[in-house]
Amino acid sequence: MIKAILVLEDGAVFWGKGYSENEETIGEIVFNTGMTGYQEVLTDPSYKGQIVTMTYPLIGNYGVTKADEESKAPMVEGFIVRELCEHPSNFRSEEPLLNYLKRHNIMIVSEMDTRAITLHIREGGAMRGILSTSCFDIDTLLARVKQYPTTLGRDIVQEVSSTDIAEWEEDEESAETHRKYEPLIKYADKKEFKVIAFDCGIKKNMLRLLDIIGCSVTVVPASTSLQDIKALNPDGIFLSNGPGDPEPVSYVIKTVRELSEQYPIFGICLGHQIIGLACGAKTYKMKFGHRGINHPVKDLTTGEVEITTQNHGFAIDIDSLDANGLELTHLNLNDQTVEGFKHKNLPIFAVQYHPESSAGPHDSRYLFNRFIEQMRVFKEERK
Repeated sequence: MIKAILVLEDGAVFWGKGYSENEETIGEIVFNTGMTGYQEVLTDPSYKGQIVTMTYPLIGNYGVTKADEESKAPMVEGFIVRELCEHPSNFRSEEPLLNYLKRHNIMIVSEMDTRAITLHIREGGAMRGILSTSCFDIDTLLARVKQYPTTLGRDIVQEVSSTDIAEWEEDEESAETHRKYEPLIKYADKKEFKVIAFDCGIKKNMLRLLDIIGCSVTVVPASTSLQDIKALNPDGIFLSNGPGDPEPVSYVIKTVRELSEQYPIFGICLGHQIIGLACGAKTYKMKFGHRGINHPVKDLTTGEVEITTQNHGFAIDIDSLDANGLELTHLNLNDQTVEGFKHKNLPIFAVQYHPESSAGPHDSRYLFNRFIEQMRVFKEERK
């Protein structure tokens, strides 16, 4: 057993068990309340720059499998669990979670009091922290963590965005897996629309669902210019999720502002915030954010309540919507924060949560069909 320590920027200290000597990692400490979906959490690029604490006490019991990866590798800076299952039991498991994280050089610690960490963050807010199995001098570790940049005002999108324009095409093995285990998804007979997807840290399941419902998807780097987008002749624009503060991602905000009157646009999570900023709304950093797969959201256009997947630490200021031509469409029922809006005059809408639901409930997948209908109407009006 290797001793491990977590030191937070406010001086709080937690002890646990590490799995490799001489390891150390720094990031913003956040918590996720999901009972399942740990592999999707680990590979979600929105977690870049963060050390994730899972509130569910047992993690790793069903192992990991390549088909459930949301990006090419784990994106978290570190992983904290109460109890790690080193011998998974599931017919889909390809390797234990510990092996997977070691292979990708991601630090994991267990036997830490994740409940105490979570309560501490809820009280004091998300904050920087350092995990170590190499140094146990608290003053030294505290000095290191205070030198680490905060997420506020920091552009992390450049660290996760793709560098080349590419057509989305899933490998056949993963495609077959999802056809088998998600039988309720209706596959379109043909590719009716061409969609440009801005990769700000995009999750595979967003691309998969766009493809399934009839979109030919071209993934472009976050820094792609207006001219390059127009040259691709799309029917619609998709803005993905991504890590960190949306305000420093000014290059995407500028491009979206230029695109806003030319194409239908659908944004998710960071994409939701970017569209809001492009339209003139304001954003702010939340105390500890929303991360989990059980957040209730009300669709104000239908009156229905959805249980949603969430992962964000910033949000749109609700008081900045109306004055900028935006209408609130979705509301978080836990804290009354903005979960979705649409433009009053343009074919633009966005949601703060994750309707691709990987992992999580499928309540919100209708939004992808709403995007299809929006593009169809826009196309007909332009004939």
